[in-house]
Order: sequence, then structure tokens, then C-alpha cells
Amino acid sequence: IALLMRGGGAGRDPKLPTGADFVLQSADGPVDSKALRGKVLLVYFGYANCPDICPASLAAGGQALKALSSEERSRVKLIMISVDPERDTVKHLKEYTAFFHPEMIGVTGSVEAIEALAKAFGAGYSKQPKRDDGRYAVDHNTSTYVVGPDGKLANVLELGAPTDKIVSTVRKLL
Repeated sequence: IALLMRGGGAGRDPKLPTGADFVLQSADGPVDSKALRGKVLLVYFGYANCPDICPASLAAGGQALKALSSEERSRVKLIMISVDPERDTVKHLKEYTAFFHPEMIGVTGSVEAIEALAKAFGAGYSKQPKRDDGRYAVDHNTSTYVVGPDGKLANVLELGAPTDKIVSTVRKLL
């Protein structure tokens, strides 16, 4: 698993996240952000066992993809990066993300790669202690990170952003 840090441009606030290039695994093989240059990436950090926040965020992303024309959609990728690589297999992620939109991609990697990538995007998460039954939750932020065709972090959309805002944000970058 590769992770390449990317610096911000001139005049950029050094406290703001910059995002990072990545190569993570999906059920259909490696997903390399550099190979996706020219596309707008909607990057979401979540996990398949999330009871509420992830389904709401991914449903909003799926609705935004549906609102785009097929030509626009061909230039956009919605990627969920698992913050629970211990439980989220690539097969499970593919099934989970397909529920929200068939073109959504679920990816995972090593715990270390996910931690470094989340930090680069400013995405916080914390695995909670296991309960008596062995289950656990992962607390995580609710942002969707918008990466422009140039590979740079262009915008951050918060949970609850309406479909038309997501679509207009994407269209400005296409």
C-alpha cells in the first residue's frame, strides 16, 4: 500500500489539510488516485458497520451521482475509504457501497496507511473499545473531501450538504 503526501500551493494555510495521493485496495483491484487525475474525487472516510452517519453520507453521495449526467458521472469517482480495515474486507466494501450507487468504490488498506491518509485529509476517527459481545464502533468525522481533477483537495462538504450543493461543487470542478 502506497501513500504519498502532497503539499499545498503557494499562499495555502499550512494548518489546512492537503489530502494525499494513495493506492488502496478494492474488490476490483488497486485504486490509485494518481491514475484518476482528470476526475473529481469525492472521498469519504467511513466503515460498513456504521449504523447511521455513513449510510446518510453515502446516500447523499449516491443521490448526487444520480443527479449528474452519464458524461459528468464518467468524470467523477465517489470513494469510501474504510476506517475499519480490520473488519471491512474488499468484498464487503463492494457490496456495501453498491447499495448506495453501483459506481461507488469501497477501498481499504493497512491500519498504518489508513491512519496516515486520514491525517493528510484532516479526517479524524477513533476505534472504540470492544463490548462484551466483541462488537465495536468507530467514531469518525462526517466530511466528504472533494479532490479536484488536478489531485488537490478543493473543498470539504459537511454531513447534511444537500444534493444540489454536492452537484454544484462537483460541476464547478469538471
